[in-house]
Amino acid sequence: MSEIEIHAVPFDAPVAQRLIRAALADLGARYGGSGDETPVDPAEFVPPAGAFLVAHIDGVAVGCGGWRSHGEGGDTAELKRMYTAPEARGRGVARAVLAAVEESARAHGRKRMILECGDRQPEAIAMYGSAGYERIPNFGYYKDEPGCISFGRTL
Repeated sequence: MSEIEIHAVPFDAPVAQRLIRAALADLGARYGGSGDETPVDPAEFVPPAGAFLVAHIDGVAVGCGGWRSHGEGGDTAELKRMYTAPEARGRGVARAVLAAVEESARAHGRKRMILECGDRQPEAIAMYGSAGYERIPNFGYYKDEPGCISFGRTL
C-alpha cells in the first residue's frame, strides 16, 4: 500500500480548489443544490487562524480538509471541506487528513474541534464517532436545517 503524504497548501491553490469542487459536487449529489452554501473566505485558512491540507498517494491529490478559527476566545477550530476522492476511499485517507488537521489546529493553540455534517453522510458520521467526536448543539449556517448534525471533541 502506498504512503499517504499530507501537506499544507493555500485554500485557493488550484489543487485545493479542484478537491473542494469535487467535495461540493459530492454534497450536491447527496443534498441537492451547490452542496454547501456556508460562507468561506480563503483568508480564514491562513495560519495562525486556520490551515488547509491536501493528501496525496503516489503524487496524486486524493483528499483534503482544513480548519478555521471559530467563535470568540480563539481556542476552537471548525473543520471544513473534508473530502476523499472515491478512488481513494477505504485506504485511510480521511482518518489521516483528520489527524493532520487536528494536529495543525492543536499546534496553533486550539483546544477543541467542531464540525457540522449532514445525515446523508453515514460514512463521515461513523468516522467522526470512531475518532472520538460527540454530538453537540447544532451551529453554523445549517444549524436549523433538518438533517444537520454537529460534532465536537477536545483536542
